[in-house]
Amino acid sequence: MRPQLVRYASYIFASTLLLAGCASRPVADTASVPAAPVNSEYRIGPGDNLNVIVWRNPEVSLVVPVRPDGKFSTPLANDIEASGKTPKEVGAEIAKALSAYITDPVVTVVVTGFSGIYSDQIRVIGQAAKPQALPYRKEMSLLDVVIAVGGTTEFAAGNRASVIRLVDGKQTKIAVRLDDLMKDGDISANLAMRPGDILVIPESIF
Repeated sequence: MRPQLVRYASYIFASTLLLAGCASRPVADTASVPAAPVNSEYRIGPGDNLNVIVWRNPEVSLVVPVRPDGKFSTPLANDIEASGKTPKEVGAEIAKALSAYITDPVVTVVVTGFSGIYSDQIRVIGQAAKPQALPYRKEMSLLDVVIAVGGTTEFAAGNRASVIRLVDGKQTKIAVRLDDLMKDGDISANLAMRPGDILVIPESIF
């Protein structure tokens, strides 16, 4: 056999094995994906903006950012820990601090800028149009995440993407089909996301 024919036959054989491997790759099945408990209450994180409203006391009501250390300060309450707490819990902390100056303060905290705590953020890496970390939102789906990052690049291998999820203290890899979901509209390829998930979108080898 001529050397050119040998090389061509070897290429065809290797391509066949590769395609067979792709065809046998498992896909996401929401019925079999490991479940993870989800806390539906929003937890404040560094970078969030808090609108602190003290009833009948506008002079101590203000908008304040949460610092990188997870704390914030107001004129009458210094270094209050906010990271990991709900707005209601932070409101109670502020009311406790203000009680030394105001009789029975009623405090409401409204989050006006959302980042969330780092452990709850969903991270998207690889061939996304805008790889980034997103704050988890209740009932967030894989489709929501892909839309938020602007879709995938032209070099993405969407059907070889995966979601890395922590289940019972162990990382679990869940295969997902982004091309089927985004290009073909196959809703069966959608997936319920969980706080802390990592979406990995690899580059196509072709």
